[in-house]
Amino acid sequence: VQLQASGGGLVQAGGSLRLSCAASGRTFSSNLMGWFRQAPGKEREFVAAIRWSGGYTYYADSVKGRFTISGDNAKNTVYLQMNSLKPEDTAVYYCAARTRGYSFAYSSTSVYDYWGQGTLVTVSS
Repeated sequence: VQLQASGGGLVQAGGSLRLSCAASGRTFSSNLMGWFRQAPGKEREFVAAIRWSGGYTYYADSVKGRFTISGDNAKNTVYLQMNSLKPEDTAVYYCAARTRGYSFAYSSTSVYDYWGQGTLVTVSS
């Protein structure tokens, strides 16, 4: 199973980007998919997640109201629409998927079983 993230790039502060993440490989069934990011010298942090059952979405406080996670469960594809970008949003963004049983948790890296390779988002001031 591979997760392929794309859509990163260079954008000015206040601009928008849309990240995509698609799963490929053997039969893949996830119940939770998420986005994390890692800035230089910092730990990987939770950004957003979507739980397919019920369509619940979760966001880090730092992106709430600016970022929107969505996706297509049947296609194992998840998106992250990022608006009103700030320089502090600069990071490598990773998508992740959980295929094990239900977990109440969603913001810890240990919850997820598969990770994409990351896509770089750079926001200039």
